[in-house]
Amino acid sequence: MVNQKIITLVTGGNRGMGLEIVRELAQHGQQVLLGARDLAKGQAAAATLQQENLDVTAVALDVTNPDSVSQAAAEIKQTYGYLTVLINNAGAVFDARQLPSEVDQSKLRADFDLNYFGLIDVTQKLLPLLKLAEQAKIINISSMMGSLTEALNPESAVSRAIAVGYQSAKAAANMFTVQLAKELQRAGLPVTVNAIDPGMVATHFGGVTPEMAQKMGANPVAAGVARTVELATDFTNLATGTFSNSDGPVAW
Repeated sequence: MVNQKIITLVTGGNRGMGLEIVRELAQHGQQVLLGARDLAKGQAAAATLQQENLDVTAVALDVTNPDSVSQAAAEIKQTYGYLTVLINNAGAVFDARQLPSEVDQSKLRADFDLNYFGLIDVTQKLLPLLKLAEQAKIINISSMMGSLTEALNPESAVSRAIAVGYQSAKAAANMFTVQLAKELQRAGLPVTVNAIDPGMVATHFGGVTPEMAQKMGANPVAAGVARTVELATDFTNLATGTFSNSDGPVAW
């Protein structure tokens, strides 16, 4: 069990799933840093949660801007000295429904800049602070859409999905999850690294409204974050290098 105060950073925390993750982890007694590309929006979201007597602080963090990531890491180090949980939640799809034979390469690069390169930059720059915690967790919000197995499974909920840039970036992020988990495990460090599939969630993700997403079968936000919250609050769970959702393991 962790005796230190649990300090958690959630990227993309000012709306949607990120905001719900922030809220629920703060309700569990964690001190949560709400990462937001637009600091004003982050501060507004944090203020709402502070009115609920939750320990939430906004941090300016644009995961696609290396200077912003470095500044956030320096700010967290100076203020807190360590980090217990990093939740790489920030993500978006830029090439939805574009055919692989026609997809605009600028969209592919945008998918990778945010969902892959940004995730890695944040993780690498925060890892020194995670290593200073008694026990730490890195949780990467992935997607079944990045599963090669499920993409080839005609019975899968994502078999008809077409977003090759987003899906490729998530598959790449899954490999980073596995390789980092193995590296830290070999080094004997108490830092686990896991990927979570939230499923289809009723948010603004993908350019739709929550109401539209719900009509398409999306789950409520609370259901989408359930597995993430479960893992982020269970320090008896030392599993690493896994990909799961609320139903259990997800095929890579």
